[in-house]
Formats: sequence, C-alpha cells, structure tokens
Amino acid sequence: MILKRFFMPILFGFMMTLASSAFAVDKATDSVRMSVESIIGILKDAGLDQSAKREKIRAAIAERFDFRAMSQRTLATNWRKASKEEQQQFVKLFTKLIQNTYIGRVEAYTNEEVRYPGEKVTSNRAVVDTLIVTSSKEIPVTYKLYLKDDRWLVYDVYIEGVSLISNYRNSYQEIVKRDGFAGLLSQMEEKVKELARQPS
Repeated sequence: MILKRFFMPILFGFMMTLASSAFAVDKATDSVRMSVESIIGILKDAGLDQSAKREKIRAAIAERFDFRAMSQRTLATNWRKASKEEQQQFVKLFTKLIQNTYIGRVEAYTNEEVRYPGEKVTSNRAVVDTLIVTSSKEIPVTYKLYLKDDRWLVYDVYIEGVSLISNYRNSYQEIVKRDGFAGLLSQMEEKVKELARQPS
C-alpha cells in the first residue's frame, strides 16, 4: 500500500526524534543530531534485550512525533469528514503502523553515517536537511518540524524529495473513495496485525 522504498530511510527518519527549546529555534540541527545519537545508543546498548530496546524506541517515537498533526495532514479533507471516534481510531492505528514498521526494521541499522548539510528556520517552523550515507549512495532525508510546548516536533518527512505524508495521503484517499472510512480503518488494522506477526 505504501511504497516499499520509503521504509528503510524511514528507519533513520524515526531516529530523528527531537528535543529543543523555544529559545533555541536556531538549534534545530543540533537537536536532531542529539536525538540521533540517543536512538543509536539504544540500538547499541548490549545491556538491553530486543524487547526493551523496542519499548524505548517506541516511547521515543511517541514522545517526539506529533502523530495527530501527521494524521490530519495525511487524511486532509477526509479528516474533517470523519467523526471524533474515527479520528481517534485513525491516529491510534496510524501511530502503531509507523511505529511497528520502524521497529520491524530497526535491526537493519549497520552504522550508516548521518550528515547534516543545512537547516532553515522561520519563526516556529524548521526544515532540517540530512543525508544518510550508505556504502553505495547518499539518501537525502528532510524533516519538517514545528515548535510545540518548547519542543521541536516532526510533522512530515521528505525522502529523496517525496513527502511521506503525501505518499500515505494518496494511498488512503483511494481507499476511502473505494471502501469508505470504515474500509480504511479495517485495512489499517490488518496491516498493524501483519507487522506485529512478523518474526523478530
């Protein structure tokens, strides 16, 4: 349903969990770098078993990504058409979908280098450019963030110039048009279960 090529770069995208202050809006890249090191530290911690690592990573994702904002942008006009209960269910499933997809691939990390070529900060918004450097190529990943309660939060990720939110939006709009909102939620539930069943 979602382009497969998105998922490996998203592994590193979800490493970019963010922490900053309203008084340091020009420090967005430093915040990204600090969070990358924190997540990598979890992956490398020999004192944690796989289950503990996954829980720590899940908690970091839940704390630093604004899944409600991402959900609203993903559904676009369908968000306003959905009931409050449907909105809540979508956010819950969307969060699990992203987290489980990430966690299912987290072991694929093999010390790839992350570079930070630049950032743009305007008022309470920031765009942070990064490069994931593998043995064969460089993957550009750009993060769109905004300040909320003195923290930088991710609301979209661009991988090789393509928006993650737009990619989901296009897929989900087709499903809603064909199967209705209930059909979308049903397919998301099945996808979450499928990812949960995948072997470690």
